[in-house]
Amino acid sequence: MTVHHEVIVIGAGISGIAAAIKLAEAGVDDVVIVEKAHAYGGTWRANTYPGCACDVPSGLYSFSFAPNSEWSRLFATQPEILEYVDKVAREHGLVERTRFGVSVVGTRWDDAANLWRVETDQGEMTARFVVSAAGPWNEPNLPSIPGLADFPGEVFHSARWNHDYDLRGKRVAVVGSGASAVQFVPAIAPDVAQLHLFQRTAQWVLPKPDHRVPNVEKRVMRRIPFVHKVLRSLEYGMMEGLGVAFRHPRPLMQVVQSIGSAYLRAVVRDPELRAKLTPDYLLGCKRILFSNNYLQSLTRENVDVHATAVREFRGNTVVGADGTTAEVDAVILGTGFHILDSPLSDVVVGADGRTMAEHWKGSPEAYLGTVTTGFPNSFTVLGPSLGTGHSSAFAILEAQVAYLTSAISAARREGWAALDVRPEVQSGYVDQVQEALATTVYNAGGCRSYYMDVNGRNSFSWPWSTGELTSRVSTFDPADFTITHAATVSA
Repeated sequence: MTVHHEVIVIGAGISGIAAAIKLAEAGVDDVVIVEKAHAYGGTWRANTYPGCACDVPSGLYSFSFAPNSEWSRLFATQPEILEYVDKVAREHGLVERTRFGVSVVGTRWDDAANLWRVETDQGEMTARFVVSAAGPWNEPNLPSIPGLADFPGEVFHSARWNHDYDLRGKRVAVVGSGASAVQFVPAIAPDVAQLHLFQRTAQWVLPKPDHRVPNVEKRVMRRIPFVHKVLRSLEYGMMEGLGVAFRHPRPLMQVVQSIGSAYLRAVVRDPELRAKLTPDYLLGCKRILFSNNYLQSLTRENVDVHATAVREFRGNTVVGADGTTAEVDAVILGTGFHILDSPLSDVVVGADGRTMAEHWKGSPEAYLGTVTTGFPNSFTVLGPSLGTGHSSAFAILEAQVAYLTSAISAARREGWAALDVRPEVQSGYVDQVQEALATTVYNAGGCRSYYMDVNGRNSFSWPWSTGELTSRVSTFDPADFTITHAATVSA
């Protein structure tokens, strides 16, 4: 039996939780979240590797409508963030709206009925509106390396950490040196017999201004909410100050980079190792990493840094692209996620019968990162061209949620059957974004990052300030859409 809902939200991470809460507050009662896992949290549920923590100040990495005065650190750890997200969902009554253990295998727009047909592993559902809140950090990127499938030891991705496998005394290869590796490498290095880090590209690492939050500070914020707001504003101002350097990399980002260079010289005294760890691109071109112990951990006697990609596996031997080898018992993949090629885009079918992936042809596009032409009544949270190198994902997703809530509320109020962003509006926006990105550090910093899609275009980054993002992205204008009137909803 097909079950119908007015709105189906795909994903119970921070984006899906915010969407469901704000839609319910706007009077949209028939909202359901479908989640393949059995708990809230999204990426913070999936990533449980040792040392997992936020690299944005906790005051910013939280919902503006649910301030938290109980963070134990300036940069909260994964268990604490997961606890916070779960608490917000439950306190806002989302348990009765959430269907856990339900995987979406495909969605298809039914033009005749003006609704979405959502196929799940437990049967079909239909909805007038669909909100995709699966997020870009949802599906681990598993590299296709010759021989990896036949490796006789333990292999797992950092986002699927095997806590049952005891790393103590083992020879471990870490493939990748990005944001996850920077956190888990220092956590496991003291326990393993030998750690071989295979680093295709050196990363800029800045010291992390982290510290424990004193109990007196918590009490003050708990009793005087204004203090909490002031602290959040100060953190926002500092991060936005860094954001100016992303848009004006020379000379501003070069100044920030000098801090990274000095930090590297201070903690890595060996010239040969320091040369391996020195990037050849401008800081900010790739994601900036923050750590007070990563570079230090690489100076340990039981850690070897291989400044090379992995070419192949031969039994227990890892072979680098430069010919170096290492005998290991376990392999940990710190190889990131399908950021710009989400598997969901392969199974979302629009009004013309083509999938979203077929529309995009390798370069994801969405007007304001939220709506894609040809896919009526569909919204994506944390979509294309909204990523920043300095601000919080919460600011982005809350702006998008405000946008989709306004759009859905207007459609309900006016009796619109369908909203489809006009092609010229989307293309004009995309052109504007791409033109502005050309002079930012993301594009002009001299590196190849995951911000770039298979066609060589930056389909990830936002080229302006967070303030402009929240202003533009949160503003719904019906004139941007082709509107189908006389709604008739059927299941």
